[in-house]
Amino acid sequence: MNAPLVHSLDARYYTDPTIFEAEMNGLLMRTWQLAGHASQIPNAGDYFAFEIAGQSLFCIRGRDGDIRCFYNVCQHRAHELVSGTGSTRVVVCPYHAWTYELTGELRAGPNIKAVPGFDRSKICLTDVRCEDFNGFIFVNLDPDTAPMDDWFPGVREELREYVPNIEALAPLEWVEIKENCNWKVSVENYSECYHCPINHPTFAEGVIKPETYDISQMGKGYVLRHTTECQSMDAMTYPIDLSVKHADEYRSWFLWPMVSFQCYPGNVLNTYHWRAHDVDHCTVYRGWYTEGGVESDVIRGLAVQDRQTTVEEDIHLVESVQRGLNSKGYRPGPLVLDPNCGVNSEHSVETLQRWMREAVDIERA
Repeated sequence: MNAPLVHSLDARYYTDPTIFEAEMNGLLMRTWQLAGHASQIPNAGDYFAFEIAGQSLFCIRGRDGDIRCFYNVCQHRAHELVSGTGSTRVVVCPYHAWTYELTGELRAGPNIKAVPGFDRSKICLTDVRCEDFNGFIFVNLDPDTAPMDDWFPGVREELREYVPNIEALAPLEWVEIKENCNWKVSVENYSECYHCPINHPTFAEGVIKPETYDISQMGKGYVLRHTTECQSMDAMTYPIDLSVKHADEYRSWFLWPMVSFQCYPGNVLNTYHWRAHDVDHCTVYRGWYTEGGVESDVIRGLAVQDRQTTVEEDIHLVESVQRGLNSKGYRPGPLVLDPNCGVNSEHSVETLQRWMREAVDIERA
């Protein structure tokens, strides 16, 4: 007897503002999110501000060399402390000049000594869980969350194997992509290659061999691993050095819910990370890296090729899906779950949608 068909999620998971709010106040506040790269703040006092799940945060390097993350809010009367990027000896609130050490403790404030019982040692910026993951800075708003290696077992080590110079890398280019769709539509599209041969001719014919493509859950963690071989050398759209181990492979690690590391053929590291804005708008950031962030005609060319082909093609796909999810004529169809997996199977989408459903059901229970 055949197992019952597995159908895609109901459209409401992508179109209902109350579900989006549940994700913003739950899932996205208790999962690991990519904040930036350690090379962005090389010196003591260097900082950058960013936003996760509607919360303004900033990362700053201390005099001890450690990177810390704090909510971007003064403990006095709630003014934001910093914006953009910069460097400072101490963190000074622009409103009333309350001053904080790089470790978050209150250092001084105008006339605070005149206040009876004022205990400066009891005031500190609110910190956020922060980890350095092979040079990438991740944060989690849940102070009790498990370490990244528990969430994503084995990924740190595999990345080092496929990108042996990863600790020396720095961003060469960030590509910002606005998409008029729910963030989960974009993540699902990224996490299957069923559509690749039809919609991504440059990627499918000039970078990877679709017939060797497969996606599987990595162990018991929240990781989807993509694996495939590179195209033949005469078909590749950029040169690669086959003398380096794994140079003839493509591998990707999607870290639930919004980050992916990709190792393109030739050991080229690039990343995706998503930011959700509202129920039907998100931004995707595409990162490209070289040793020390030095200029590379090959990587620049690959970034341009990717933006003009695969990325542009995906924008049209995900925005069409979002419009379709709002159609009164849509009935969720069965996923294509090939027992042999492979490029034409949607096992990865089944896994993703289970995580999506579980996250929302927990928040709304």
